[in-house]
Amino acid sequence: MSHANGTALTRHGSRVHRLTPPPAERPKKTGPRPVVVPQAVIRQMIVCVSDDLTAVLHASTRHLDRHLGVGGTSCRRFWATPTLRPWQRRHLIDWQKATTGPQCCAGGPVRLLDLTGMGHAAHMGAVLRHQQWSHVVAGTRPATPWAVFLQRHLTDPSDYPMHLATAEFHRQPRVQAMRMHNATAYGPGLEVADLEIFQAGASAYANYHALWASCTDALLTEDGHRLHPASAFFADRITYLQQAHHHLQSLHGTQQLFAIDLRTP
Repeated sequence: MSHANGTALTRHGSRVHRLTPPPAERPKKTGPRPVVVPQAVIRQMIVCVSDDLTAVLHASTRHLDRHLGVGGTSCRRFWATPTLRPWQRRHLIDWQKATTGPQCCAGGPVRLLDLTGMGHAAHMGAVLRHQQWSHVVAGTRPATPWAVFLQRHLTDPSDYPMHLATAEFHRQPRVQAMRMHNATAYGPGLEVADLEIFQAGASAYANYHALWASCTDALLTEDGHRLHPASAFFADRITYLQQAHHHLQSLHGTQQLFAIDLRTP
């Protein structure tokens, strides 16, 4: 017999059993997962300091998160201009006297910083480094950049865990050649994370580092606008460097710049 709500009832002896139909299964989602784009790693930032904060930073570079909204410590990466006069040193932030080589500081007015010299030195060093890289990876095929493996992991972490992404990236002969060189090298080796930039060619690699010397990983403009790469892919890093370099070129000589090493989360 049937109940008023449509549930079937059966009688076994003196007992009545309710036969409830099984719940309907939810339809499985068959659409593709949304692609997760890997974000660029931001380790250093250049800040265009506003006039009201200039005196604060010259007095102390502590509590940067309070003054600039950015957590980190000052970084002596800028070169002072070779024509710096002794009385001009007080205009530099965290200036440190060096017995040889360029005088370094964490910042100061653009007119007192040797941004051009920094770029030329970085360009020359990158040219030599790319020559070394070309020798190390000679005979190997172009490799897939790490950002591709990372994107696949971030998009589907359950089916493509991080350890598998890392292993497949490292299995590539070109990456293996770089890692073997680094294992036996004295001092800084060849940055495996820069594989995509190395493969772009000697000129692109050198120009990238020439721009990075003054722009680093991100730029905070004087009005608080933050410039940074949209992703970890080389194409987006190029776009950022073009924007940041154009902004630095447009600054007045009195504009103060300040370099920060950011805290890792």
